Amino acid sequence: MVFTCDLENSINLSALAIHAGLENVEYEPEQFPGLIFRPPSIDSVALVFATGKVVITGVTNESLAADTIESVITLLEGVGM
Repeated sequence: MVFTCDLENSINLSALAIHAGLENVEYEPEQFPGLIFRPPSIDSVALVFATGKVVITGVTNESLAADTIESVITLLEGVGM
């Protein structure tokens, strides 16, 4: 299943990548315009874009997608966004 979400705020992907740490994110803006975030406690992938759009993949139900979005929001709050 694939889910999308709009956080309705722009996101500084560089700051987010530094805050999240190398073990949970992949961010190569020359290769792909989004940050790839793998929450440590959920078997899912979140593609986070600077526009505030988020695409959730690798989940089997809406509850896991919601948990993934909450992980992204918690990460963003840690950066102060």
